[in-house]
Amino acid sequence: MCTISRHPVLLSTLAVAAILATPTLTCAQNLGVGARFTWVNSDTEVDTDSVRFIGGQVRLGLSRHLGVELSMDRHSESFDALNQKVTQTPIQASLLLRLGAGSISPYLLGGPGWYRTKVEAIEGPSDASLNTTDFGWHAGGGLELLFGKHFGLHGDYRYTFLDFNDDDKDEGLIGGLLPGHKGSMWALGATVYF
Repeated sequence: MCTISRHPVLLSTLAVAAILATPTLTCAQNLGVGARFTWVNSDTEVDTDSVRFIGGQVRLGLSRHLGVELSMDRHSESFDALNQKVTQTPIQASLLLRLGAGSISPYLLGGPGWYRTKVEAIEGPSDASLNTTDFGWHAGGGLELLFGKHFGLHGDYRYTFLDFNDDDKDEGLIGGLLPGHKGSMWALGATVYF
């Protein structure tokens, strides 16, 4: 993980906005907005349960089998004994590769992610907060069930913080395809398409 500035987030947001504004994307079912629940697991040595996040996504179909998704989730937790409130906000931009075109559509996904963490005092000076943003690649797969042209339910699994510079040779099949991951996410969501 490495700390980055806000510029890559701004550039990615502008890129998605440019795609959304492209005049060739005139099909009414291409743009979808929805809500989701996400369970995040961190593959660290600390043995903890997954943390539940609430968020949403915007999905845009570029063609019959290709699309993009921009998602943002949020989780906030207070630790009274430490006088701290911790807020986590993962933002992911994903390329979606649909493997089917029917009402049941499996897909592969992958792309960059920015994982913001804010730690602030519950009581005390408000300027005593710490903000960090970590960058990491993610990849995974999922399944979307379409109910007509305007509504879909989806579920997917994502490996997060992929390290493509990992030199371990004995990683198995998953480790060879998705090397050095440091976490994972399960997401369940609903999307309304326009």
